[in-house]
Amino acid sequence: MSDGTKDEGRTGDGTRAVRAGLPEPVKHEPTLPGPVFAAHFHLPGEVTGPYSYGRDDNPTWTLLERAIGELEAPGRQDVETLVFASGMAAISSVLFSQLRAGDAVVLPSDGYQVLPLVSAQLEAYGIEVRTAPTGGDAQLEVLDGARLLWIESPSNPGLDVCDIRRLTEAAHARGALVAVDNTLATPLGQRPLELGADFSVASGTKQLTGHGDVLLGYVAGRDAEAMAAVRRWRKIVGAISGPMESWLAHRSIATLQMRVDRQNATALVVAEALRQRSEVSGLRYPGLPEDPSHKIAAQQMHRYGCVVSFTLPTRARAERFLAALRLVEDATSFGGVRSTAERRRRWGGDDVPEGFIRMSVGAEDPEDLVADILRALDESAE
Repeated sequence: MSDGTKDEGRTGDGTRAVRAGLPEPVKHEPTLPGPVFAAHFHLPGEVTGPYSYGRDDNPTWTLLERAIGELEAPGRQDVETLVFASGMAAISSVLFSQLRAGDAVVLPSDGYQVLPLVSAQLEAYGIEVRTAPTGGDAQLEVLDGARLLWIESPSNPGLDVCDIRRLTEAAHARGALVAVDNTLATPLGQRPLELGADFSVASGTKQLTGHGDVLLGYVAGRDAEAMAAVRRWRKIVGAISGPMESWLAHRSIATLQMRVDRQNATALVVAEALRQRSEVSGLRYPGLPEDPSHKIAAQQMHRYGCVVSFTLPTRARAERFLAALRLVEDATSFGGVRSTAERRRRWGGDDVPEGFIRMSVGAEDPEDLVADILRALDESAE
């Protein structure tokens, strides 16, 4: 696994996160300017300059977009980043700006549970939707003739991993664009644009901002024409992030490397503890050496993420386990500093067993968290 901390000629991940997107210092001005609340801007005469109307651009977005771009593509000047009101707004912007009636798109069959709703809408617009699992690079089998390949690696919630570079090269050889959902990995865990993807898309609601108090999404892309279409879609739909949310997100990025390293290290400790329990099956964490995805994950990921998934024997056992936890909140989403877990089948959208648990490891002391999990497993036993 690459250490992800320092590339030749570049600063380390921690330094980059702390300083990402900051403007040039101005005497007596704050290091990170506060949020700019403006629906419109002074605009006499011809429309020139960067800011005209609040749905199109905002100075607070500009700094956040610059910060995310510096993390997704360090040292690159040809990458544009756009922020959105949520991860789904970002996902939708790529799909609906790049696809037309008669096109075909390849989606993961084991991806985020809202993708089936997206698929139904795409099909209503006359777009062919093909699906295949993430594991084993199975999307290659349905790629011919597609306009866009959508990759989710690691997948949510099953944590399968595919060879992004291999799939990207195959897609480009067939004339297809490639978008990678980078939510689970974060830019410090994986850089899809460096692996050849055209778009890196993510929900900044999760570990990027990390405190469970902001809804945010973003798209980073290499192709100016394709990103112009994404920007146009944002303007049409108006799925924009508020200035306060954008400022909170930028502020939170400063601690990203510290949070990611702590949470990733603890996730491995949790996975190793769960591995010893006989009632636990289907344990997945890409950082475990015996995980089916570990080999390819080690080649393309700098860090393995904070999410661990596993299955308990029954729905009732899973619910008793979740109820017995004291340091882990029963909540959806992931990536926050407070650990969360949930039984994913309660939503009905994931093809997983009734006892399947997705656990997001927070920043608690590892020994306390493991003790709480093991105690809850003991107490939930019949």
